[in-house]
Amino acid sequence: NAALAHYSPSNGSSRKLSKDEMYLSDTGGQYLDGTTDITRTVHWGVPTSLQKEAYTRVLMGNIDLARLIFPPNTAGRAVESFARRALWDVGLNYGHGTGHGIGNFLSVHEWPVGFQSNNVPLTAGMFTSIEPGYYRDGEFGIRIEDVALVVEAQTKSGKKPFLTFEVVSLVPYDRNLIDLSLLSPEQIRYLNAYYERIRAHVGPELRRQQLDEEYRWLQRTTEP
Repeated sequence: NAALAHYSPSNGSSRKLSKDEMYLSDTGGQYLDGTTDITRTVHWGVPTSLQKEAYTRVLMGNIDLARLIFPPNTAGRAVESFARRALWDVGLNYGHGTGHGIGNFLSVHEWPVGFQSNNVPLTAGMFTSIEPGYYRDGEFGIRIEDVALVVEAQTKSGKKPFLTFEVVSLVPYDRNLIDLSLLSPEQIRYLNAYYERIRAHVGPELRRQQLDEEYRWLQRTTEP
């Protein structure tokens, strides 16, 4: 069903999951101190080579946009293609936006922040989603969505601050679907640093709540 990017469940189309297919979970909640919108795609069995490559290229696009450094007053549409480049390299694409503004206990999709042509320039303090994907009709769908904060970047010139993104969603990606041979050294370093942040922030909270099984799962899924 996730082969439809904006699928809505119904009694007529619902079915049991199996471990032999991909599962896409688009989740979120509204809390007094913020709104979340996080999507992860997983496979509990043995993914095909196409599924692994497509997932990895979606992840590469997510990483490439998240680690991008760009000048102030840059419009989101000017950097959006960084999330698509790894897919474009092999003739793949996705048919929805790359991200949208996220309100603080307001709308999950909040204009005017984002990567569309009618969005305002990116400014420090804005929250946006970063969510490239890939969908193969009748077979499977992939989306990796994180919430990112626009922050000032440290550059060698030291002049007018450039900008970058700080991903604030701390949820591991599915190791079962990552083809490491496709990732660049820079992308692997980014991934390892991200996993270190997840361990540092989420690990102690799981231990505080005595969630031992969840803590062990977190350690396994965030190994370098």
